[in-house]
Amino acid sequence: MATLQAATTSTGAVVTDAQAVRQLCEAHCFGTLNWEVDEEGELIIWGYDAFEVYEAREDGLPDYEGGLVTHEFLRTLAGYLEPNEELDIQTAGFTKCRFPVLAKRYVIRDGEVLHADLSSLDLIDV
Repeated sequence: MATLQAATTSTGAVVTDAQAVRQLCEAHCFGTLNWEVDEEGELIIWGYDAFEVYEAREDGLPDYEGGLVTHEFLRTLAGYLEPNEELDIQTAGFTKCRFPVLAKRYVIRDGEVLHADLSSLDLIDV
């Protein structure tokens, strides 16, 4: 069985309410990805995993039964970005000795969440 290897990185984006964004992120699981909201209120996401968001259970583990909530998370997050800020999250992944099998991009801009994947070069509203 092939193991997916992926990397995710984002641009930084300043948020209007750093504490609320921290609480939002803490209520969700991002696999092994890291996230941080620094002292200036800038959010960044990075690490070696695909960008997939699940709600966190009481024990802090992902709620896989509830399914992916990536789009819902990003729509909520969009409401916290400062005007004229843009958050761009990109993931690329592959299996050993294969062409890329995973390429995703999410862009939050002007209150909208746009998504692109390997099969579509255009950003679409989600």
